[in-house]
Amino acid sequence: MRIMDWFRPGIMIKRWIFLGILGIASISFGLSFIFRDIYHSMIEVILSGFLVISGCVFIILSVKYVVKTFFHLISNSGFKISLDSDRLSSMLIEKRILIKGPKIVAIGGGTGLSTMLRGLKSYSSNITAIVTVADDGGGSGVLRSDLGILPPGDIRNCVLALADTEPIMEKLLQYRFEDGMLKGQSFGNLFLAAMNGISSGFEEAVRKMSDVLAVTGRVLPVTLENVKLYAELEDGTVVCGESNIGKHNTFHPGRINRVYLEPKSIKPLRDALEAINEADAVILGPGSLYTSVIPNLLVGKVCEALINSNAAKIYVCNVMTQPGETDGYTVSDHIKAIEQHSYSGIIDYCIVNKSDVPESIKKKYSDDGAQTVEVDVRKLTDEGVRILEGDFVSLRNGLVRHNPKKLAETIIDLVAEVVLAKDKKRIIDYYYIKDRLKKTNGKKTVNND
Repeated sequence: MRIMDWFRPGIMIKRWIFLGILGIASISFGLSFIFRDIYHSMIEVILSGFLVISGCVFIILSVKYVVKTFFHLISNSGFKISLDSDRLSSMLIEKRILIKGPKIVAIGGGTGLSTMLRGLKSYSSNITAIVTVADDGGGSGVLRSDLGILPPGDIRNCVLALADTEPIMEKLLQYRFEDGMLKGQSFGNLFLAAMNGISSGFEEAVRKMSDVLAVTGRVLPVTLENVKLYAELEDGTVVCGESNIGKHNTFHPGRINRVYLEPKSIKPLRDALEAINEADAVILGPGSLYTSVIPNLLVGKVCEALINSNAAKIYVCNVMTQPGETDGYTVSDHIKAIEQHSYSGIIDYCIVNKSDVPESIKKKYSDDGAQTVEVDVRKLTDEGVRILEGDFVSLRNGLVRHNPKKLAETIIDLVAEVVLAKDKKRIIDYYYIKDRLKKTNGKKTVNND
């Protein structure tokens, strides 16, 4: 900008800058009366105080109206943004609350994990999603086979869940091609694959995608190694591949005895271990027990990190059983399976749904071999697991899903009470969270009997 432009009438900002300069001058003159002599008359003291106070008022008014004029200019200049001082203040308070939010690590995969993340990001920006990389079906499996990259599907869903994007951008990244060679492939998967091509590795590709989409928190693959998931049935039959495990009943029925990864010695991502170690809470699930949750625990040192972490360990149990994986399972059966693949007592709290599912939806699931998961409270409490019951069901297109808002409220309230409230250094953070929960009228029921 040329110097002469400042003397042209226009955006009305120069008058407020001049007022700020006048304020600085007034304070300077006022202080000069004080420091000029050792002894002062009453008039000099009053005059000095008046000049200093007036100068401060001038500076405050100057800053206030410069900012206000600037935002007014932007909002009315044709740009598709609208900012005002009240909105800016709200944004700053919002960001401060999120930055001071609890450190939460969510471990899993599939739609269950991404659904939960959408609710959690309203309470904290200190979220780390640790995602399984055992998927070998669908579009992710094709890209994994053709390009030799880690399966991008679950990671893409988690990135979008934590992203601050316009609806059209999310719709674009979730779009699946319906014809041609790309039929069934997600644009978001291709985007991440392309990002991998211009990055030094998959971890950096995920980070760059997260930066582009303004992600709240982090999304990390549990490992960067190429792994394959196997399931051993009770009769000794081995099912190869994550995509085959859930549908093995169609070609070889039987209950799953255990799952394991190949190769056996797998190096976890260091950032994932550090996140678990520093977490206030670690959440397992919701999601497919044997193909989304447990595979993460099979990666070397992840279980050790969980045991050594002081975080509250929370398991979010599925509302419905899954044919081929958890047929006839109760809540305690889910936890028992997790302990068999990790350590006994690894779960501190379990979140379960207590609300009814409509009969029409139950029948639809029953026809597919699924049913609601029985909550065997007494058995769980006898084993030392504390139960949090609530109405967490959300019906979407005839499918039973967790309600992300209600689930997040329960998790955050639990973390506030068992972690933040017990740390005197974080008592302010505790009240921030409780006030935020009060505004959303979140409620939970804790059963410790």
